Parts: sequence; structure tokens; C-alpha cells
Amino acid sequence: MVTNIGPDPSSTYPNKNLKQICFINNVVKNPNIVIGDYTYYDDINGAEKFEERVTHFYDFIGDKLIIGKFCAIGRGVEFIMNGANHRMCSVTTYPFNIMGCGWEKAAPSLEDLPLKGDTVVGSDVWIGQNVTVMPGVKIGDGAIIAANSVVTKDIPAYHIAGGNPAGMIRKRFNDELVSYLLKIKWWDWPPQKIFDNLEILCSSDLEAIRKISA
Repeated sequence: MVTNIGPDPSSTYPNKNLKQICFINNVVKNPNIVIGDYTYYDDINGAEKFEERVTHFYDFIGDKLIIGKFCAIGRGVEFIMNGANHRMCSVTTYPFNIMGCGWEKAAPSLEDLPLKGDTVVGSDVWIGQNVTVMPGVKIGDGAIIAANSVVTKDIPAYHIAGGNPAGMIRKRFNDELVSYLLKIKWWDWPPQKIFDNLEILCSSDLEAIRKISA
């Protein structure tokens, strides 16, 4: 359904003529993957298969992937969850227990695994193609992650990061404007207010945003 103020956030494909783009909160089934409205995954080979891009995700660990609203996620992304971690405090890191056949007796306790907690991506984040996000990383609102990066550490809001491992390239805006944007949280505005201010949100006139009442 298309309205006069934007696409229906409950639709799978906001543009029926562009099915490589999918609003992924409408296709993900795992309750430990939480995604905000309008966040999309772009993949010509099946954008609706985003859940396959979240790997090593095991219920017994209990970690979550949380992604905010209005994020743009490029094809080939991989969110590696805590299940990828091996025990490092023992002589060997080899996961004997998952092979079965009597090796189960060597199963590690959760306390032995280097668990990093939930992986959290803020709102209005742009993640380029073929980015890998490691377990427990926090990416702030408005951040940009360059294509082919490996994100191993937290990325602050409204910063651009890239590389392997991803490092800070620069801030997008000055501290005062970043603070203001984090205060107004435009992504939480009602659809009509977003529609009425699209030109400003997409403008290079950064000061114009200050004229909108929060």
C-alpha cells in the first residue's frame, strides 16, 4: 500500500517495481532480531532473506540483534553473533562438543565463552555493501559504515567509519548539530511530519533543520 505521505511501513516491498529492496522488519521471524520501521536491506538476490545474513545465532546464548528505524543496509552484510566465539581460556579453541559422538562432554559453559552482549545499530544508519559487524558492536544513530569494512568496535553517532578493522574517518557534523539531531530524533516523528519536512531532511542546508520545532 502506498499513501500520499510515503510507503506503508508494514509492506514487504515499499516499491513494487524494485523488489531488491525490502522492509526487513516485515520478513524476519526470529524474535531476537528487532528491527525498526522503514529499515531496508538491498539485495538483488533476495532482500527478503536478510535473516540469513545474521550468522552464528543460537537461542541458548540469548543475544539479540537490534536495529533502529530508517537504516539502509547494503547487500552482502553479515552480522556475526556471539555463537561464533570459541573458548579461549583452555589449551585448544576447537569446539569438540558440536561434533557429537561422545565429544559433548567437552561442552563449554557460557562463562567460558567471550560473549560480547547484544549487537545494536541505531536509527538512520547507512551500512555499505559487504560489511561485517562483529558480536556486541554498538553503532550510533546517523553513522555511516564504508563498504567492505569489518566493524569490531563501537562507532559513535554521526561518525563515518571504514576499513578492516573499521576506524573513524571523520565526524559527519559538528558536536552542536549532532547533539541537536540526537535530541529531535526525526526518525520518531509521525509520518506526516516527516513528509512535510522531506526537503529539509534531504537538503545540504544543515541549519534549516533547526527551524523545525521538535
